[in-house]
Amino acid sequence: MTKHKSLSADRIAEAMGRIDPVFLHSPVLSSEALGFELIAKDETDNPIRSFKGRGTGYFLAAHPGAAPLVTASAGNFGQGLAYNAARSGRALTVFASVNANPLKIEAMRRFGAEVRLEGEDFDAAKQAGRAFAHASGHVFVEDGASAEIAEGAGTIALELTQAAGRLDRVYLPLGNGALAAGMGAWIKARSPETRVIAVAAKDAPCMALSHQAGHPVSTRSANTIADGIAVREPVPEAVEWLKDTIDEVVLVDDDEILAAMRFARDEWTRIIEPAGAAGLAAILKDRASLQVQRVATPLCGGNVTAAQAKEWF
Repeated sequence: MTKHKSLSADRIAEAMGRIDPVFLHSPVLSSEALGFELIAKDETDNPIRSFKGRGTGYFLAAHPGAAPLVTASAGNFGQGLAYNAARSGRALTVFASVNANPLKIEAMRRFGAEVRLEGEDFDAAKQAGRAFAHASGHVFVEDGASAEIAEGAGTIALELTQAAGRLDRVYLPLGNGALAAGMGAWIKARSPETRVIAVAAKDAPCMALSHQAGHPVSTRSANTIADGIAVREPVPEAVEWLKDTIDEVVLVDDDEILAAMRFARDEWTRIIEPAGAAGLAAILKDRASLQVQRVATPLCGGNVTAAQAKEWF
């Protein structure tokens, strides 16, 4: 296997000066409603309502140029790349599935991306996007495969540890792996006493299976309301990084995710999309074992359509 570029806490610190400030210093929320101190980093209060502007911003700062870009996205990564590509004057084509969230599709187009809908799910759209990039000679940008994307996401952990101090556990949503790997890299380097727990959807477990096996393990389907972490083809680079940046992977089901979304609404008046609430869902699931501990998670996306809000809330 090719040796992948390691993640660096020093580069995470450097990324703070290269990411658009509109994505930095997100609000820190707290609650003791569960009987222990819960801290949440709210990544929904920015132009794309998710954390994806961090990693895409650092990636483009580290890879300047004029070549057109291609990516695949369930929506939030595409929004982040579109926002930062427009600021850099670069053309972007995003491949999304025919079942992608229409709110996210509209937002990607609003930020300047050409969006093509192909395939029944995210991984099918990624396959189409990769083929298009190969045929056109455009640069394919894969979420979870670039160190800078993970390190940009790692700035959330830098801000979290500065704001919250000592933490016993951090729960991190796990999809393509950039968020968990990047935040985990910072925490392992700067707060090694903190246990890092990645959280995948029960019906989209490929990254959990891959971490357990120590190599990429695909699944035949990824059926969850959490579209942002609905992955069936693991990213090999992320699988490697997670070996050193997290302690375990746990699974949550859709009902547990919905309960977490409602908790965020009731406790903090925040509307969080399913993937963005996965870490919180695991905390609620583990609440009996977390008494007297200091626990944190990012609320890492808030793109919910009116129809979805009516159904879920």
